[in-house]
Amino acid sequence: CVGPQSKEAGKASSCQGCPNQSNCSSGKFQGPDPAIANIQSNLANVKQKILILSGKGGVGKSTFTSQIAMTFAGHEDDESAPHVGILDIDLCGPSIPLMTGLSDAQMRYVQLGMEPAYKQQNLGVVSIGFSIPKRDPVIWRGPKKNGLISQFLQQVYWGDSLDYLFIDTPPGTSDEHITAVSYLKHCQVDGCVIVTTPQQVSMVDVRRQLTFCRKMNLPILGLVENMAGFVCSNCKTETPIFSSNTSGGGKALCKEFNIRYLGAIPLDPIVMSSCEKGLSIVQHHPSSPSSKAFQVIATNLADALKET
Repeated sequence: CVGPQSKEAGKASSCQGCPNQSNCSSGKFQGPDPAIANIQSNLANVKQKILILSGKGGVGKSTFTSQIAMTFAGHEDDESAPHVGILDIDLCGPSIPLMTGLSDAQMRYVQLGMEPAYKQQNLGVVSIGFSIPKRDPVIWRGPKKNGLISQFLQQVYWGDSLDYLFIDTPPGTSDEHITAVSYLKHCQVDGCVIVTTPQQVSMVDVRRQLTFCRKMNLPILGLVENMAGFVCSNCKTETPIFSSNTSGGGKALCKEFNIRYLGAIPLDPIVMSSCEKGLSIVQHHPSSPSSKAFQVIATNLADALKET
C-alpha cells in the first residue's frame, strides 16, 4: 500500500482490488489523519512503547510478550514496581488473555475511555479476545482491522502514567504492522523486539522483518531467540534440538544486521504450563532456566531502552 496520503493513492498497481481505491483516488483522505492527534494525546503519558514482532508464526511471540511484561511488572505489592500494559493487536489469534490468566475477564468503558482488564494492579491488558466468544474467528479485511487498532490507540485509558507498553503484533508484515507503526511513529515509539527460533526457515522470514523495520524507520531494540534448546523436566539438562549448523543462528543474524542480541529462551515445559495457567515464570519458578533467561533478557532490554 502506498498510503492514502500518497500522490499515487488509488492509482498505483498495488491499489487494484482494494475496497478503498475509489476513496483514495478521489483525494478524500488527503491531509493529516485526525486520529494522529488523538493518539498523541492519549499516549502522552505512556513513557516507553515497544512492539513485539516475529517474521513467522509459531515462534513464541505472544508467549514472550506476556512473560516479559509480567517480568517487568514484578510483584504488585512492590510499590516501586513499574506500571506495565499489554496491547494485543494480533486480532486473528488473540492469545494474550489466556497467557495472562484473564480468559474470563472483560474490558469496560469508563468516562475516560476503554479500561484494560488487569492481571494485577500494575499490569493492564487490552485485547479483542475479551470481546468475542472463544470459538468465534475474526474474519475481517484490512480496513476493519486498521479501524480497531486506531480505536485502541485512541481510546484505551492506561491510567495517569504507564511506564512500559508492550504491543503484541501478528506474525509477518501485514496491515496491522503498517497501521501500528504509521501511527506510533508520531508518538515517539521506542522500537521493536523481534522473536525468532534458531532454524533457518525462521531466519529467512526474520530477515524480511528486519528489512521491513528499516524501511519503516522503526528502531530495532534487539532479537530474542526462543526454543534455543530443550530443558528436561527431571534432570534440568538443556539439549539442543536443532542441528549444529543452525543452532545459535540468532547471534549470527544479529552480527549480520548489527543489532543487539537480547538473549535465548530454552524449550522448557515450565514455559508451556505457566502460559496456559497465566502465571509469571519469574515469580512462580524463579530458579528455572527459563526464569533466568527472562531475567537476563529483561535486563538487556531495559539497557537497550535507556539508549533510545
